[in-house]
Amino acid sequence: MTQPDKYLLGRGEAEEIRLKRQIANLAPDSDAHFDRIGIKPGERVIDLGCGPGGVLHLLGKRVGSTGSVLGIERSHHFVEQARRFVADHGLSQVEVREGDAYDTQLPRASFDGAHMRLVLVNVPEPERIVREMVSLVRPGGWVASFEADFLALICDPPLPAWTRLLDAYKAYSAAQGIDLFVGRRTHRLFRDAGVVDLRVDTVVHVYPPAHERRPILRDFIKNVRDKLIDGGFIERSDLESDLTALENHLASPETLVTSNVFFRLSGRVPLNVISSS
Repeated sequence: MTQPDKYLLGRGEAEEIRLKRQIANLAPDSDAHFDRIGIKPGERVIDLGCGPGGVLHLLGKRVGSTGSVLGIERSHHFVEQARRFVADHGLSQVEVREGDAYDTQLPRASFDGAHMRLVLVNVPEPERIVREMVSLVRPGGWVASFEADFLALICDPPLPAWTRLLDAYKAYSAAQGIDLFVGRRTHRLFRDAGVVDLRVDTVVHVYPPAHERRPILRDFIKNVRDKLIDGGFIERSDLESDLTALENHLASPETLVTSNVFFRLSGRVPLNVISSS
């Protein structure tokens, strides 16, 4: 059954801009992740929830002209943006299709590897997507996940406005059935789906003044501003005053801002798995 589209941050213009910036911002972290996996030329790879581009270019250069990459994205608009991104990069081996990560309708065990980045932290029922993802990979193939956990999203000196906004965002997310701390659980989700030889590491960044991701909490809040207010998670006047205080705090070079914890996971589908299409 197709899951209703409950992508936490919406699909408006502001989110599209943020995701396009993220392509470059997180590329070094994903590159290092792919280096560790050892993706080979000629492999057939799927990327679930590719957004307007994601890591399609990074995967494309690894599988080369003899391989293929299939990007799956729920939003028709993001699919069109991703196709433009692929064309701009001259990636003839990369295809983008509109599809549902919960139920791709693709043949089981038909890919050498599967990847997703920052999908599970934005949707409910992450275990369903993990099971679907694993089922698409042939026995002996690889799976990889790059996922966020809000544990380390902090600023110092502390700011009451930051805390109130973050608490409102956490409450709103939980009300949608979305776990902002799913990163720490990914090893269990994939293990429960049958993945073996799991390897996990973490990445945390400090965002200096002028870094594009330094105001990431502000961006999240602005994306769901009306839903926070309409849902009673915060009063409009409080939200506006807290955003102003946050902007001022972030503008100070003496304020330290850290990223989420990013959990990078890789593993293998066991050779004794028997899949049915």
